[in-house]
Amino acid sequence: MRILIANDDGYLAPGLEALVQACEGLGHVDVFAPERNASGTSNSLTLHQPLTVHTARNGFRFVTGTPSDSVHLALTSGLIDTPDLVLSGINNGANMGDDTLYSGTVAAATEGFLFGVPSIAFSLTDKGWNHLDAAARVARRVVEQVLANPPGTGAWLLNVNIPAIADAEQAPWKITRLGRRHASRPAIATANPRGEPIYWIGAAGEARDEGEGTDFQVTRDGGVSITPLQVDMTDHAGLPRWRNWAAAPAAAAKDQAE
Repeated sequence: MRILIANDDGYLAPGLEALVQACEGLGHVDVFAPERNASGTSNSLTLHQPLTVHTARNGFRFVTGTPSDSVHLALTSGLIDTPDLVLSGINNGANMGDDTLYSGTVAAATEGFLFGVPSIAFSLTDKGWNHLDAAARVARRVVEQVLANPPGTGAWLLNVNIPAIADAEQAPWKITRLGRRHASRPAIATANPRGEPIYWIGAAGEARDEGEGTDFQVTRDGGVSITPLQVDMTDHAGLPRWRNWAAAPAAAAKDQAE
């Protein structure tokens, strides 16, 4: 078993170290992570400048790029053998609902999935690394479970959010769907030391859909949320409506010609 571990908080993040330690004894572990905190970078790849890979004293490789860069290089550079499993995290804060579109933690796991490797993103629901040790033990159990009982053949992608509580190991696991957030709060305008205007992206919006079966609801109630994700963003339910919409101009033109 070969496991590739990445994150978006950077190679010095406590959550990365905790996840690596949690995987001890499960197989050979390689670590490729961003040099700096790259939260919110989503699935971005660095295409207009070269990337470098360095090795820290503990053997972790760190990349001058994004979480997706890190996993992409690990899988395509020939520096390591192809892994059997890609893990990302443990993130400093939740990645639920609309957050998954922006999350570098989820993006790192998604990059593994795109290359046909089963992948899991792990996040703590609160910032500050409280009860990280308990979250790491939960992550270990999830990995052991998918290794012992793979959820189907081929690649799959899971997004796991673990409550930041001391007894997280006793928390029930629930298979969830993504909730939804309200739009983010307005950008914050300020000025730099030269008096020039600068802006900070506003905080994420509050939960809008946190109903039964959502990741928001399960973690709020103290459970571990496990959400199967997919990359296909096609509006399958809306395809007939859009096909009718596209056919309308041609039908109108035909009627005029007749």
